[in-house]
This record gives sequence, structure tokens and C-alpha cells, in this order.
Amino acid sequence: MLSVHTSPLDQPGTGDAGGLNVYLVELSKRLAMAGTKVEIFTRATSSSQRSPAPLAPGVLVHHVEAGPLHPVEKHDLPAQLCALTAGVLRTEASRPRGWYDIVHSHYWLSGQVASVASERWNVPLVHSMHTMAKVKNRSLAEGDKPEPSMRVMGEQQVVDYSDKIIANTATEAQELVNLYGAQSHQTAVVHPGVDLDHFTPGDTARSRGRVGLPRDAQVLLFVGRVQPLKAPDVLVRLTADLVRRNPTLRDSLISVICGGPSGAGPERLDELHKLAAELGVTDVVRFVPPANRDDLADWYRSADIVVVPSYSESFGLVAIEAQACGTPVVAADVGGLATAVRHGHSGLLVADHEPSSWHSLVSDLLAGDQHRERLALGARTHAAEFSWTATAAATTRVYRDAIAGRRIASAGRDHHVGSPA
Repeated sequence: MLSVHTSPLDQPGTGDAGGLNVYLVELSKRLAMAGTKVEIFTRATSSSQRSPAPLAPGVLVHHVEAGPLHPVEKHDLPAQLCALTAGVLRTEASRPRGWYDIVHSHYWLSGQVASVASERWNVPLVHSMHTMAKVKNRSLAEGDKPEPSMRVMGEQQVVDYSDKIIANTATEAQELVNLYGAQSHQTAVVHPGVDLDHFTPGDTARSRGRVGLPRDAQVLLFVGRVQPLKAPDVLVRLTADLVRRNPTLRDSLISVICGGPSGAGPERLDELHKLAAELGVTDVVRFVPPANRDDLADWYRSADIVVVPSYSESFGLVAIEAQACGTPVVAADVGGLATAVRHGHSGLLVADHEPSSWHSLVSDLLAGDQHRERLALGARTHAAEFSWTATAAATTRVYRDAIAGRRIASAGRDHHVGSPA
């Protein structure tokens, strides 16, 4: 596995750590449990990082020194790809011949490194995009910058190099075909999962006590990185709209933003604080740092509704985790969220990002206990359809198909070379 821009050991919810990190950890653990040894390569960001470092039985993390030993912005990482590639190849050179069977890269920067490793080792390249520049640029948030042409070209190269591309949803697979010219046989749809043993329904009052929320509050929750793409400002504006239209809500409503700065850094978090002050809801909006897994489950169970207002999502792991905890989700009707949330059954999808559109749905849910309870029940049954064990099994089938395809192609070339003119 290659994840050069973010380590699976990083805390999701801040910096460049998010759903991709969760995906790497959970998929790798389940692959190892099923008998596939996994080695993950990422860029070293501290001299104190062990390398290799065990993540779980059968899973190792290699920290490759490339560039400064501190976090850097993603747009600065292309300058370090040669050093990263050299570090990956150097590690393989110390292994017995044929040590790796598959290279699976995550995000386009990793794909650039993986394409060289795949060719050098003569093993298939499987790639997961996670997000795509062309998709993001079609639906930019206000104040967000478009993805650069370097990334667009880099993604195209990775698509062209890959034996297989894993898409989170059928929608993403079609986008790969339409926007990047991927072949239909090249793509495979594998839904991400959720840890159904960890993210489970629980006692709301007890969870609220653990995270410091009043038992009788009405709670809206946002979980994720604080960046325009994830649109936490929608929750702040929605909160102001709810309180303005129904002033009695100010005594009971708490809107929680659980996450850390990303991209432009603390400036984004400061902007959210300023927005809450301008809209007069600093007493209603609460900011909390990224939560570990145990606390995150309590936050989900504490919420009446989890709000996922992103402008683009390849899937939406937050939505699935929340539903596994029995909490309905109100999400933007974009990308993979239309798969992660079953509209009218496990949550509701909103067509745009206008506070008025979100207000009508959220206010009805806050006021309607029976409706919310029906969605809560549907949320649990819908989330149960997704598991990391199933994701790992499907991913293993993609690996086998890629290996078989590479062997068939190799045999065909050998036959052609040996045939008489």
C-alpha cells in the first residue's frame, strides 16, 4: 500500500488525515486477518517515527525519508516524489525476489510512486482515487481554490498506468470512465465499510455525559476536517437560521463542530469562529478537537442528527459511522453520499447548500420524534449492509483479477514474440 501524503497512524479529522486514513487502517487490518500481509509506505514527518512500525498483526508501516521531517502541504509534495520512489524501491531491494504481489496506491500522489514500483517489480498496480480533481472542480465551495492542472494530469497518468481502479460507488466508476477515459473493465466498485463492532447504538444520555453535553439538549453534529470542501459553515449558517426562525431553540440547541484545521490551517477555524460571532450563535455552536475512535462513537450517539454538508465526497465514511450508531444523517446530495445515505430510510439528502433548504428538513426532524426514530432504525439497518470484512473480501477479488490479467497479458506478449513471422 502507498499513502505518501498522509500516514495511517495520523489522527483523522485534522491536517490531511480523514476518511482515507480510516480506509487504509481498516482495510489493511481486515486483509491481514484474512491472510494477506500488508506493508504501507508513507512519508516520514518526524525523526522519532519508527520504521517499520507495526500497525496491527500482519500490517507494517514504513516511514520513508523524503524532504523535511515535518508535515508539508500536499501541493509541495510533488517535489518529493523522486525521493519517495527511491525509498520504496530501496526497501524492496532488501527483500527476496518477488516479495510483493500487488501495489495498491491511494490518492494520485501515491499513484505516481506506485506506477514506477509496479513497472520495476512487474506486478499489477491497483489504485484508489479517493477524490478526483475534475469532480471537485465542478462543485467548488465559495472561497475554495480549484485543483491545479498538475494534479489533473497526474491523475490521468495514474488512470492510464493502472491495471485496476477501485471506485467507492458506481457513480465514481462512471466518472472515471467519462472524465478520465478509464475502461469499464478496468474499474471495480468496492464500497468502503464501517466497524460494526465499534460503531454501535448505545445509551444517548450516557454518551452525552461522557462528551460533556446536557442530557436534554437537541444536538446537531458535524465531524470532519475544517475546510471549504467539507462545508462546516453550512452548519453554522443553519444554526443561525434555526434560532432566528424559532428563538426558543436557543435554550436547547447545541451544534457541535468536531474536527481540526486543514488546508489553509488555523485560518479556516478562525473564520468559522468569526462567522458564528457575526451570526450571533457563539452560545449555540460548540467547537471540539478531533476525537479518537472511542470518543467519536460517543459523539455520534450523542447527536440527534449528524450533518454532512460536503461539496464533494467519494463516499462519506462519517455518514456510515453515524448511521451504524443509530443516528440519522442529513447530507448533501453529492457523490458517494447518495449511496452512503438512503434517502427517506436512513437519513435525508439535500439538493443544495442553502440554509433554507437545510432548515426545512432539519427543523422537521428536530420537532418530530417519531420521524427521527424511524430514520434511526433505518440508519442501523442500512449501515449493517457495509462492513470492512466485505470490503476486504471484494478488494482481494480485485487483486486476484489484476494478477490474472497481468499473467494473461504477459503470456500473450510471449506468444507473439515467439511466433513465426
